[in-house]
Amino acid sequence: MGLDQYAFSRYVEEPQFIWRKHPNLHGWMERLWNSRGNEGTFNTVQLCLGEADIKMLKEDTKNGTLSYEGEDTEGFFFGGNSDEYYKEKDLEFCEWALKEIAEGKEVIYDSWW
Repeated sequence: MGLDQYAFSRYVEEPQFIWRKHPNLHGWMERLWNSRGNEGTFNTVQLCLGEADIKMLKEDTKNGTLSYEGEDTEGFFFGGNSDEYYKEKDLEFCEWALKEIAEGKEVIYDSWW
């Protein structure tokens, strides 16, 4: 039990990227979702990511700034800070996502906790 996260191209049956307990990535995605005017619990919500989103995620991953100072995205369901553990995978995801978007595909982030 805990935070499970997925990214995929729409209309593909299997997720192409899976994370387990990467709370800062989830917090980053939740802030993006909130910035689009959404409210409520960010759980089992599909978030469509655009080119600008992925480029910002890539920079924040490289700079180690997925989370904001003082932000609490850790806990029983979410796990601890795993940015360094997932850094290579996150950058691989960004490259994959940019390619998918360039091909006209929608890239989706989803999670369940």
